[in-house]
Amino acid sequence: MTFTDRKHRRSLRVTPHLPKDHGRDFVGASFSGAVFNLSTTIVGAGIMALPATLKQLGTIPGLIVIVLAGILTEKSLEMILRFTVASKTTSYAGLAGDTFSGVGRNLLQLCIVINNVGMLVVYMKIIGDVLSETWSDGVHHFGVMEEWFGQHWWTTRFSLQLLTTLLVFTPLISLKHVDSLRYTSALSVALAVVFVVITAGTAIMKLINGSIGMPRLLPELADQASFWKLFTTVPILVTAYICHHNIHPIENELKDPMQMRSIIRTSITLCTSVYVATSFFGFLLFGNQTMDDVLANFDGDLGIPFSSLLNDIVRVSYAIHLMLVFPIVFFSLRLNVDGILFPYAIPIALDNRRFFSVTATLMGFIFIGANCVPSIWDAFQFTGATATVTVGYIFPAAIALRDAHGISTKNDRAVSWIMILLAVSSSTVAICSDIYSIFNGREGPET
Repeated sequence: MTFTDRKHRRSLRVTPHLPKDHGRDFVGASFSGAVFNLSTTIVGAGIMALPATLKQLGTIPGLIVIVLAGILTEKSLEMILRFTVASKTTSYAGLAGDTFSGVGRNLLQLCIVINNVGMLVVYMKIIGDVLSETWSDGVHHFGVMEEWFGQHWWTTRFSLQLLTTLLVFTPLISLKHVDSLRYTSALSVALAVVFVVITAGTAIMKLINGSIGMPRLLPELADQASFWKLFTTVPILVTAYICHHNIHPIENELKDPMQMRSIIRTSITLCTSVYVATSFFGFLLFGNQTMDDVLANFDGDLGIPFSSLLNDIVRVSYAIHLMLVFPIVFFSLRLNVDGILFPYAIPIALDNRRFFSVTATLMGFIFIGANCVPSIWDAFQFTGATATVTVGYIFPAAIALRDAHGISTKNDRAVSWIMILLAVSSSTVAICSDIYSIFNGREGPET
């Protein structure tokens, strides 16, 4: 083993993607770049499900809960950072290992892998739906490329996903610094804002001309079934801000790691603003016709000039947005898979053979999952309901309650119990809903 390898050889407590010196040519990430990367981690496909939460909860309770979910997430991230400093680790997995030994570290990494693989497979399937085609209840829905150019071999789902993998995903996931994704992350956030602007502009125009009314402010509670249906929004809101798996990779590359708390606060504020605007104007525009995935509402006449053009802009910008979210989620996936398979090896970015082998294997697995496993959605509904909340709520709460270094405050413990309650309730609701859907022959959401 060379001196460099010995110098950067990692322990189970410290598992960064890169050593702290970042390499000779890297001077450290900027504040703005870190904000964009963290915001992109947060704002994924889940943004399209938020208007439907207002349809169930009503405008006022729905917006309040979205804001409260953001505040709770910020608190959980702040606790992770504080306990990371106390444990002298540089990764989420290292913190879990310091608190719960190797079993806790491996469990957390496994949950992150399950969560991220599930998200990336779903992202690729949605990209295929939007660009190529999708089938729902035996009805064929044209994608953007089929609408524009007709049905050809290069407009099929497989061809478009293959081209996206080779031309977009491969160059971006081959980058070794998460900060290298700052420009694509900025574009991803900008595209989310484009969706908000189009939705808001359309809703305001229709409100002015009187074709829509003000949204319902409170939930409709006609019977007991409608009351229990309110709780189906909990899993969406609980997982809307999950980004815990990427805060350490982003922090480890900062010029000034002391900025991380401000970065988290800025990102949560930015994403909460996007979520609130998307939810409000989406529900205002479509009212009780708001679908579980609001993108599906942009498949018909919006009732304003240039409706078809606006629909295409929304769908294409959303597909590009997911393409740019993909590499930032893949970054932490690769890091945690490597941590499970090679826990004592040098950082993966210093070993080119391992880096590209793990990258190619994971990308191949995701591509196959998105194209060749038709029932994969059902599997990831169950794993996502458990793995996601474990990463975002169970582990931060458990670390604070375990308090291995005696720094947990009374407020930390109170917040931790709230997070555990939300995690358990959301998982229970999601799993019961999934079981009900499967036994009633319903498919996963379509775009």
